[in-house]
Amino acid sequence: MRPVTAMALRRLFMFRPADWVVPLGVAGVLLGMQFVAVDAMADLRYERAGVLAGQAWRLLTGHLVHADLAHLAWNVFGVLLVWFLFARDYTPAQWLVILLASTIATDLGFLVLEPQLEWYVGFSGVLHGCMAAGLVAWLRTARDPLTAVVAALFVAKLAWEHFAGALPFTAASLSLPVVHEAHTYGALGGTLAALWLGRAQRPQSASL
Repeated sequence: MRPVTAMALRRLFMFRPADWVVPLGVAGVLLGMQFVAVDAMADLRYERAGVLAGQAWRLLTGHLVHADLAHLAWNVFGVLLVWFLFARDYTPAQWLVILLASTIATDLGFLVLEPQLEWYVGFSGVLHGCMAAGLVAWLRTARDPLTAVVAALFVAKLAWEHFAGALPFTAASLSLPVVHEAHTYGALGGTLAALWLGRAQRPQSASL
C-alpha cells in the first residue's frame, strides 16, 4: 500500500509549465473582472429576466463576477487547488472544453430547473465541473487511495449541500447565500465532458 500511496502523491508534483496556462488565465480573468467591472455587476451577473429578454452575455459573465473579495478569494483558491490536483490529466484545449461544458450545464440547470432563481454570480459551478472532470480522469487511470479519498470527499460535499445546505464554514464567510444547485449542474457538465473526452481519446490510443 505504501508504494502505491507514494506514487499517488508523487503525481501531484509532476508539473509542466503548459499545465498552468489555463488556471492562471482563469484566475487572471476573475481578478480582472472583480476590479475592472465592479461597477457593472448588475449588468454582468446571471439574471433570469435579462437572459430571457435576450441578454445572452449574462450566461457567461455571470460566472466571472463575484459578490465581494471573500467570494472571489474562495473561487480563486478553488481554481488553484483543482489544477494542483488535476492539471496534468487534460491538455489546455481539453480543459477549455470542460470549462465550456460546465458553464453550459450550469446555465441550462438554472434556466430549466431553477425558475425561482432571479440572479447568480460566481465561478463555483464551473469549478465543480472541473473537479468532477479531474476525478473522472483519476478513476479511469489511477484507482489508488488518494483517488478514493478525494472522490469520497467530493461526493460527500455535494450530498451535504443537497440535504443540509451549504457547508457552515463557507456560508459564514460569504455575504450572499450559496446556490449549491450550481455545484451539482456544473459537476454534471464536467463529468459529461470528461466522459466524452475519454471516448474521443480511445480510438486514437488503440491505433498506436
